[in-house]
Parts: sequence; C-alpha cells; structure tokens
Amino acid sequence: MIILPAIDLRGGKAVRLLRGEYDNMTVYGENPVAVAASFAEAGASNLHVVDLDGALSGNTDNMDMIKNIISETKMSVEVGGGIRNEERVYTYLSMGAERVILGTVAAENPAFAEEMVKKYGAHIAVGADVKNGEIATHGWTKTTGTDVHTFMKMMENMGVATVICTDVSRDGALMGTNMELYRELSEKYGIGIIASGGITTVNEVYELAKMNVFGAILGKAIYNGNIDLREAVKAEKI
Repeated sequence: MIILPAIDLRGGKAVRLLRGEYDNMTVYGENPVAVAASFAEAGASNLHVVDLDGALSGNTDNMDMIKNIISETKMSVEVGGGIRNEERVYTYLSMGAERVILGTVAAENPAFAEEMVKKYGAHIAVGADVKNGEIATHGWTKTTGTDVHTFMKMMENMGVATVICTDVSRDGALMGTNMELYRELSEKYGIGIIASGGITTVNEVYELAKMNVFGAILGKAIYNGNIDLREAVKAEKI
C-alpha cells in the first residue's frame, strides 16, 4: 500500500474542507511547497494534490503551484481538480505528475475517460466521490444519481487502473473512515482502490493495508497531529 499525504489548494494555500463544504475551510499552510517538503522529510514518497478552485470552476487556478510542488519535491504526485480535457491531462503529465485524476468528467463523459485510459494507461486515475451513496461531481456540490457500484463496474470495464474513492460524509471530520466500503470495493473489483476521507488513526491505516487496498490518503489527521506521518508510512511495508 502507498501512503499519500494530501494537499488541497485554494487561492494558492494549503487548506482542508469539512465534508467538502467550501465555506467550512481551514488554512494549514501559506506555502504548499514547504508543506509538501515537510511530508517528504517525514518519509512520504507519494503525494495527493487537489486544486479545489479548479474542481469547482473547471479552471486551472493553481496549476503553477502544482508545477512547483512536483518539480521541487521530487515526490510521486497524483493531481486532481478541474481536469476535464486532454490538454490538462497532458500538461500535468508533462510536468511530471504520476497520475491525473478524472472526477467530474469521468462521471459526465465516460467516453472521454475511456479514451484517456486507452491513451495514457495507468497514468489516468478516476475519482469516485460518494455522497449519500451516489457519485458526486463539481467539487462535491452536485450528485449524479449513479450509485458507487454501477460507477465502479463501468470503470472496471473501461480498464481504469486506480480509483480514488472518497466518502464525502467522512472527509475532514476526523470520525474514522468507511472501512466497510473499502473492504467491499477492494474485494469486488479488479481496480486499485485508494481510500480517502476520514482516516483518523494509524490503526486505521494499518487495517487498510491488511485489506490490500492500493493506497490511503491522509489529510486533516496529519495536519492536526492525530496521525504521525512517520509512523503511517511504515504501513507501506505490510
């Protein structure tokens, strides 16, 4: 399993939202590159970066900051938020991103997602953001009416290698993650599942590792000190 500390960008700052609510935001760093460097110093070699402004607007508000994070930290970075055309896919991969995450566009235009998977292979990941059992889009502000299992089966059929699955109700709440969901998805589908949303303790990280999920994203729990990142990355060896 890989451990991915998370940096969510809004207005060029490292922030965290509570349950995806843009008006319930905490700023954790004025310099996201320095935040990423601190994660690398703690032993993390992977990083999850989301342009929250881009996720909401579809624009590339924080692209320069993401470029700096990739170039200055040398971490393996996956990037999401507002990636809705091939130009942005290509731009982020050209910057050195390991994976680009298709969220809204994968739900609204599966044919495009399939085309990108055929062209870029495992460098394409898909975000499955689950809100009240349905796939959410546009920075989690809308729901699609498509349930998570229908969506996952569609992604499996088109050859998606990695799905970042977030239980929106748990995200940023420090109330524990949805273990049952990740266990079910990892057992049912031949896709690498990255668990995201509400992971609060190191014990949860180790439990996820034993499920053979592909990765775990750590956000507010490392910013608030609930999880020691140095301890969490040891789970990669399980």
